[in-house]
Amino acid sequence: MGGRVGGLSHIMYAETCGVKVSGGQRVKSGTVLTRQGDKWKPGVNVIGRMHLTAACAGEVYFTKKRIRKTGKVDTFLNVRAEGALLPKSPNMPKAASKVAVKAKA
Repeated sequence: MGGRVGGLSHIMYAETCGVKVSGGQRVKSGTVLTRQGDKWKPGVNVIGRMHLTAACAGEVYFTKKRIRKTGKVDTFLNVRAEGALLPKSPNMPKAASKVAVKAKA
């Protein structure tokens, strides 16, 4: 009789799989981005294979890249680090750049 999985988790399992965040969404370090998905590959600041997780806090964005050998297009999930959200201008004083970063957050 063994091998049977019971409870609501078994019935609702398909609903828990997939991408958990959208592009442009801000995430904290350690946030689960996808579950059980081979449609997305880890990109910049993302760790894992089947369960992709944010390696640092920042903003989520997607990129597509064509693989040379197969010609297949893969979707990569990336996290832009918080320090990289606002490019620093050489004319902007240090105190003003810190205020601008806090205002963005």
